[in-house]
Amino acid sequence: MGKAFVLVADSAYARIFTADSPLGPLSELEALTHPESRLHERDLVSDAPGRTFDSMGDGRHGMEVAVRPKQQEAIEFAGEVARRLEAGHQRQEFAHLVLVAAPEFLGLLRGKLDAGVRDRVTLEIAKNLVKHSPEEIRRTLPERLYSTL
Repeated sequence: MGKAFVLVADSAYARIFTADSPLGPLSELEALTHPESRLHERDLVSDAPGRTFDSMGDGRHGMEVAVRPKQQEAIEFAGEVARRLEAGHQRQEFAHLVLVAAPEFLGLLRGKLDAGVRDRVTLEIAKNLVKHSPEEIRRTLPERLYSTL
């Protein structure tokens, strides 16, 4: 049967809770932070993007970056969170995984999880509850976190 991890996260903060049974309360195990995700764009870049000439004509324009700096920080944090979950899976710390994350971050996190961790996911909720108490988070989740079958 095993216990469950409940990950509650946004692009700058992640909290890992445990539940010893499918109907049990949540106990906070660990918190991960990524303060760079909270910075303003102007604080994440050292200067303006470069400029380039048009291939045809005399025009000149600013170059755009493929990924905005804040988005890049969120991608990096999703990778950090995924690595922590992978380590927990390898150490057999959990048998079931519930993901509760801000919608955009949930998508980033899905892309970073390895197959073994993805196989443990029993529920996903696209909602930002990272600042809520364990009791409030538990009330948001279904009564039964996972099936014991």
